[in-house]
Amino acid sequence: MQDKAWRLFADRYTEGDGRLVFREELGEGMDGRDGVDDFYEAFFNWPTLYLLGGSAELLTAARRHWRGVTAQLTEMGMLVDGLERGYDWFHQGEGLLLFYGLCLADPDDPELRELACRFADLYLPGGPNYDPVHRVLRAPHNGAAGPRFGFSDEEPYFPWSLALHPYGLPLDGFDGVTSFDQLAVSPELARAYGRAMWDRMGRGDTIANLGSTGLATHAFLLSGEQRYADWVAEYVGVWRERLEGRDVVPDNAGLNGVVGEYLDGRWYGGHYGWSWPHGLSPVASSTLVGAANATLLTGDGGFLDLARNPLDTVLRHAEQRTPDARGTLGERWDPHLATMEGERTLMVPQRHNDSGWFDYTVMPGQLPVGLWHFSRDETDRERIETLRAGSSWDWTSVHTQRIKDEAGHGEPWYEFLHGRNPGFPERMLRSALASCAERVAAIENDTTDPATGPGVLDIHHWQHLNPVVTEALLQLTTGSPQVLYNGGLTHLHVRYHDADARRPGLPADVAALVTDIRPAHTVVELVNLGGAARSLLVQAGAFAEHHVTSVRVDDGPEQPADGPYCRVDLPARTRLRLTLSITLRAGRAALASPWETA
Repeated sequence: MQDKAWRLFADRYTEGDGRLVFREELGEGMDGRDGVDDFYEAFFNWPTLYLLGGSAELLTAARRHWRGVTAQLTEMGMLVDGLERGYDWFHQGEGLLLFYGLCLADPDDPELRELACRFADLYLPGGPNYDPVHRVLRAPHNGAAGPRFGFSDEEPYFPWSLALHPYGLPLDGFDGVTSFDQLAVSPELARAYGRAMWDRMGRGDTIANLGSTGLATHAFLLSGEQRYADWVAEYVGVWRERLEGRDVVPDNAGLNGVVGEYLDGRWYGGHYGWSWPHGLSPVASSTLVGAANATLLTGDGGFLDLARNPLDTVLRHAEQRTPDARGTLGERWDPHLATMEGERTLMVPQRHNDSGWFDYTVMPGQLPVGLWHFSRDETDRERIETLRAGSSWDWTSVHTQRIKDEAGHGEPWYEFLHGRNPGFPERMLRSALASCAERVAAIENDTTDPATGPGVLDIHHWQHLNPVVTEALLQLTTGSPQVLYNGGLTHLHVRYHDADARRPGLPADVAALVTDIRPAHTVVELVNLGGAARSLLVQAGAFAEHHVTSVRVDDGPEQPADGPYCRVDLPARTRLRLTLSITLRAGRAALASPWETA
């Protein structure tokens, strides 16, 4: 079904060179820096589907669309030498998922290696964005053109979009302004407020900048050059230092590296930080992305304390609340909470400003589940159990819902791995197929003019219609959660290579189900449904960073192993169970195919 669905999407919304059908321009007005991510996001998980065993044509298509969209955005002045001119890393991380996916799916491509290193060099010492003396990224908006101070290239002004109204005011301590509506009706006041935002939030470092470590991590994984790993450790280490002696990780630092330098000493108030617009989501995602990158490259698990702090902080202020008391960013939880009928469930504050903690909602499960999956630490599992115990909605339910990040089913998967949700695989696969079918129907009934495409105010149109679904396959076949959408790497517990075709993914006719991801007891069930024998390599870790220390087939004897790969030969119409003992991060992480490293 998906093999037909992505072709339908491409035929309907793209042109011959892969670009999206779009006849307007980005880069103009108060939102003139926004939009790059939306063009790439429509294809963000296409390389992942190929990596799992999708058609080889899908990788070719994903590359064509990446190149076509890059050319399209370059023509509009939004990119410089293939990378965004400069915007916040909450959005840049989203837009780069397609590039990261291509690197993982085709690591032997020299073009990708060259670009990864060139992009990363913009952030290392000697590049335009990083001050190695004060160890700060110089602005919340940064990129190929260096730091872009402020929030637009127009006169400082707020609000630049009435869509921001639900999130309230971004800046505390501005005399005479107590509501968004005051700014919306007074251009003079909006200009003064915009200038204050420029001065206090539009320069210096912000915690969302941790997303930039993804560029340097990919440069290291593809090139092996130690300087990239060293910078990731240095920059993530700076944020660890900023946490030291504090209860809460701060979200900002000035150009001199001082927390609260432009915010009258406030540890909160940085752009895409604790106060505005989303709070926990960007802070926890950024710290987890940065901490996981540093841990992957150095082996130092202490970096993960940086990711634990935001989750534990909001949990200390959690409350039992009814669904109608939920704050912003609640769309994902509508189907979960709809059956509670006035019951209360555990909610955490997402944001903090001068009035304290506020904006309560259910904690996004992909954050604690993603942290536990990466660390496999018992304390991280206990945090999930605390959330589970406080929840009044059913963690085993699988809801057919689709938000752009294609996440949202971490809880029922977690329950399956712990033996409390035995019907999950079938229900999750049905849900994924239903999501794909819904997107296909929406494409077929789309009234947007195919010759002109959506307008500039509707550039989210494509991502809402992307029919490729990978969360179910990642969970079931690799024992891994959906990628963190704001720039996370695809951290896989196990993955597969077709030994005969010498390409990533499960061979034709072969199915896999991971039922246990304890490192000492990883269980993978493999079935060859076809009439021909198949051979595959089971790889431990997305980057061959884990090592298999022993293998047992069905109830046979345990066989010693030593390395990231295990070869399995499956006769026709055969089913077997592999029990693997895996040591996490026992090897040097790299992006390379097993055929190149063999």
